[in-house]
Amino acid sequence: MAFHLFFLFLLTSLFSPIFIHSSHVQDPELVAREVQEKIINPTTRRNLGYLSCGTGNPIDDCWRCDHKWFKNRQRLADCAIGFGKGALGGKNGKMYVVTDKGDDPVNPKPGTLRWGVIQDEPLWIIFAHDMVIKLKEELMMNSFKTIDGRGANVHIAGGPCITIQYVTNIIIHGLNIHDCKRGGNAMVRDSPSHYGWRTISDGDGVSIFGGSHIWVDHCSLSSCTDGLIDAIHGSTAITISNNYMTHHNKVMLLGHSDSLTRDKNMQVTIAFNHFGEGLVQRMPRCRHGYFHVVNNDYTHWEMYAIGGSAAPTINSQGNRFLAPNDPNNKEVTKREEWPQSVWKKWNWRSQGDLMLNGAFFTSSGAGSSASYARASSLSARPSSFVGSITMSAGVLNCKKGTRC
Repeated sequence: MAFHLFFLFLLTSLFSPIFIHSSHVQDPELVAREVQEKIINPTTRRNLGYLSCGTGNPIDDCWRCDHKWFKNRQRLADCAIGFGKGALGGKNGKMYVVTDKGDDPVNPKPGTLRWGVIQDEPLWIIFAHDMVIKLKEELMMNSFKTIDGRGANVHIAGGPCITIQYVTNIIIHGLNIHDCKRGGNAMVRDSPSHYGWRTISDGDGVSIFGGSHIWVDHCSLSSCTDGLIDAIHGSTAITISNNYMTHHNKVMLLGHSDSLTRDKNMQVTIAFNHFGEGLVQRMPRCRHGYFHVVNNDYTHWEMYAIGGSAAPTINSQGNRFLAPNDPNNKEVTKREEWPQSVWKKWNWRSQGDLMLNGAFFTSSGAGSSASYARASSLSARPSSFVGSITMSAGVLNCKKGTRC
């Protein structure tokens, strides 16, 4: 009990918001400096990173205790958990160093991020120094790529952001992704041999469209035009872990529409994330598929935390839900646009979740063991450990020669 109360105190008294809320980015370099000041401020949550080893977070405990992590970056690919555990990213590929923050959507220069992500071969992409990359169009990724921001303060901000469309084996780690805008009605290259016309994009931070074996880990996301992370059109085998999400309305959409049954086999793990200040809804909003929401920390919502429609299976385990003070918004769950006579058959359950400040989860369904087996991807830790598991959610302050 004392352990739990200690971490609850840390959450309520020490955690500072990382991102500055804004509707647009006038000067991305200024935004980056403001974020960096938050990171190095001695009162912020990032300086509690010394607790990173032995926290019960299986991803972090797999690699973060090694102060020589930068000499074996690709070890990270062996540390994934959940439905996206098989995401190889650029494992066993060459290291590619981003040295140029510029962007040309059709004829990218070597040294830019876009040149690296469109290559046909596996690549492990790192950054030579701190940079803010304001993309001119969506960053169309090719298969078998890792974008690894460790060791640099990297921002994708102020323009269109990351699109993972009909590709596989992607790892995105350690990026600040925020203030993403719509792009499109333009030519964009997605491989060395092909570019094509892109219609208007949604303005997501990370858009997964027909992708598989995807892992998004230790990113800080906020203030995008549409979703922070959306996965639609048959995407599956996805893990979203250790991220810090703030200042956004529709946080995460998993499943395109009620009528698109192609998403019925979607499997997504949402684990060890901190859903923080200024969030409104969709953490996540699910359709059709199977979703394991495990050991996350929910410290803010204005409408609801977990929602869905079209009979998704939602397995909520070991999370901590701190309800807002508004007496009308205590419910964690929301069934979108469906009557109770229908949604009472959907398999939604809460196991071992900690409900604070009046929070409550409305369960439903007969509890089909086969259904929940498809929505189970790892063993949940007790909710009393959520504070330590999610302590370092978001971008890590990694420096060569020291632990992250």
